[in-house]
Amino acid sequence: MAFGERSRFVSIMRPTMTNVVRTMMFFGEPDGLDAMTPIGELVGSITPSDLHYVSSHGSVPPDIDPRQHRLVISGMVERPLVFTMDELMRLPAVSRVHYIECVVNRPMPEGKTLEQMHGMVACSEWTGVPLAVLLNEVGVKAGANWVFAEGAESIRLGASLPLGKAMDDVLVAYGQNGEPVRPHQGYPLRLVVPGFQGKYHVKWLRRIRLVKRPLMSYWEKHHFMKAGDRPGGEARGRNWAGDFYLEQGPKSVITFPSGGQRLPSPGYYTITGLAWSGCGAVRRVEISTDGGQSWNDATIEEPARRIAWTRFTAPWTWNAREAVLQSRCTDDKGQVQPTVAEYPKFWGTSGAPHGNAIQPWRVTNEGIVLNAL
Repeated sequence: MAFGERSRFVSIMRPTMTNVVRTMMFFGEPDGLDAMTPIGELVGSITPSDLHYVSSHGSVPPDIDPRQHRLVISGMVERPLVFTMDELMRLPAVSRVHYIECVVNRPMPEGKTLEQMHGMVACSEWTGVPLAVLLNEVGVKAGANWVFAEGAESIRLGASLPLGKAMDDVLVAYGQNGEPVRPHQGYPLRLVVPGFQGKYHVKWLRRIRLVKRPLMSYWEKHHFMKAGDRPGGEARGRNWAGDFYLEQGPKSVITFPSGGQRLPSPGYYTITGLAWSGCGAVRRVEISTDGGQSWNDATIEEPARRIAWTRFTAPWTWNAREAVLQSRCTDDKGQVQPTVAEYPKFWGTSGAPHGNAIQPWRVTNEGIVLNAL
C-alpha cells in the first residue's frame, strides 16, 4: 500500500464545528473548514498531522506551488532579501516540539465535551529555520522593534511580534512531524511562535517586515488587541507590547475521564490528561477527585519539554459515588494554574489572553461524565 492507513477498527477523526459550538465560541468558519483536535482519543504527547486542529479564519487554504513561493524580508533592514523554498531548506535547520493553541480554548458553562472547550490545541514536532538566522542575514536596523508577518491566503492575515521574541525562539517552519507542513497548517511555510496564541503562528508565510511599531492591520485592530486598547492613532512613547495578548500561561486538562465519556463500572481507572505552559516547561501536575478539597501529585511523562504538551497520569479507584475531578499545573516559573474564581486575578489588567482556568469534570453515580461548571 503506497500510503499507510489506520486500522479499519480505529475511527479517530477531527470533530468539525457545529452551529452550536460556533455560537458558543463566538467564531467559526461557516463552510465547515474549522475542526478540533480529538484530544480525548490521543495517546502520548504528539498530535498526528492529520488530526491537528484547523482554524481557518474564513479562508480556504491557498494551493501554493513551492517552486513559485517566495519569502520576502524587508522594512527596517540593511539588505532586503527574497528567499526561495530551496534556499531556505539549504540553511541549517532545527526540530522542536511545541504546542499551538487558539484563544477560544477555555472552560465554559455551555460546553459539554472535552473537544468543544479544549479541542483547539495540538502539539507537533516542527522543523525549519530559526527566524533569528534570517534576521541576521538581512541585518536589522536600529529602531526596529517589531516584526510583522503576513500570510499568502486571500485575507492576507497578518500579525505583529516583538523583535525580542522573533530573535529568541520563533521558527520559520516547513516541516511538521517528519513531513512537509500540510495545506491547512500553512504549506509550504508557516511561523511557529512558541507560547503565543495561535493567531500569531502565521500560515502560508510570504512576507516579513521589520518595523518600528505594530502595523495595525485589520486583524490586529479588530481581533488581536485588547478591546479597550485598540488605537485610533499613533501614541508617542506607547508601550505597544502591553496592548497585545502574547504569552500564554500554565494549563492542564484531564482527557480521561472527561465530558461526554462514561465509566462502565466501578473499579480501578487511570486518570490521564495533558499539561502545557506558554512560559516554559511543566514542573508539576496535581489531581483532585473531591472538587479541589485535597490534591495529590500526578506522574509526569518525561521529558517535560519547554512550551509543549506533557502527558500526566494518576491512579484512581471509583466507588460508584459522585466525584469531581480536576487537575492543576505548575510551570517552571512557579506559576500555578488558576481556578475559575482565581482566573481574573491571575491575569489582572491583561484581560483574558489564555483560557487556562481549571476544568472540573463531574462523574455521576451512573458513571456519566459532565462539565462541572
